[in-house]
Amino acid sequence: MKIRINRAPVLTLWATIVAERLGFEHEEALTLGKALAGLNAYSKGKALGLFKPTPESVRAERRKKAKAAGVFEVALMHRAVPVQRTADGLRAVAKGKPVDPAGVQRYLQGKFGEALGDLSEAMIDLAASHEPEELASEAFALYEKFRPPIPAGEAGWGAKGELDTATITALAKR
Repeated sequence: MKIRINRAPVLTLWATIVAERLGFEHEEALTLGKALAGLNAYSKGKALGLFKPTPESVRAERRKKAKAAGVFEVALMHRAVPVQRTADGLRAVAKGKPVDPAGVQRYLQGKFGEALGDLSEAMIDLAASHEPEELASEAFALYEKFRPPIPAGEAGWGAKGELDTATITALAKR
């Protein structure tokens, strides 16, 4: 199966599946996946000059407020994802608020449509073909091998490319 899609939902889904393989509950993993994709997009936007870096004084104040709110970091795919404990469990934090797992599920369903089930299965098989410790270290490199190709630089910002589940399936260790 091949679908045309941009990279953000692909990374969101893959990071969700990786987080589950690493032991997070499904709703926790959904929020981690969404937050990680957002962090990745922001970093890319900064590198392309699309976003201006936040001044250090503002970042320091945000860190202070986050710490007071009980926010801490979880390592996922070589990123430090801010999280906090809520009444519903661990949730990634974006823009100072816990991410809603139901919203992430709607986002994925809206982006992938009927392909979500088959694509999820292929990614779950890929994640399961690696021991958790190995997956924790190699998950982003695996993503780089199957993510949709897009033009380099600003031309690729938000661009769609072709995602092929055969590529994902071929990466799974047998």
